[in-house]
Amino acid sequence: MTKTRGIGLLVALMVFLVDQGTKYFVTQSLGISYDGASTEIFSFFDLRYVENIGVSLGLFRASTETWRWALVALTSLIAIGVVVWMLRERKLGDVAALGLVLGGALGNILDRSRLGFVVDFADLHFGTWRPFLVFNVADAAITIGVLILLVRALFVRDKPRATQQDSVETINA
Repeated sequence: MTKTRGIGLLVALMVFLVDQGTKYFVTQSLGISYDGASTEIFSFFDLRYVENIGVSLGLFRASTETWRWALVALTSLIAIGVVVWMLRERKLGDVAALGLVLGGALGNILDRSRLGFVVDFADLHFGTWRPFLVFNVADAAITIGVLILLVRALFVRDKPRATQQDSVETINA
């Protein structure tokens, strides 16, 4: 395994551990562990416990055991695809972004497998306006990772590698 891929796997592991650690801290240490419970941290940020049985934006709500395990299977397949992509990718920026996505996916897969739902707790708001649904570290990592991949795909151009013929022509010029 190359150093670049190792960095991607380390990023995934760190995201997974921070995600699970923050969920444990919020639900156990702070005792915010029943639906709707909250603690104000700043005027624009609360810790608010939410049991998320769906995926992004409340879509695909897994209201039965069959749907729960179908979501686990689907997100696991996506995570496997991310691993395959990461192992083939050579660019450090893309590998790190894939590590963010993988670590976040694994954190949410563990929640859904173990608890039947994903624990969300971060509630960013400005007065009554909430630009996001309540989320967690895994959700943030997945979002940031996908945004990095999109920005890199759309706006970052790698310099083409010089061929041996180009090098010879430059030297002879």
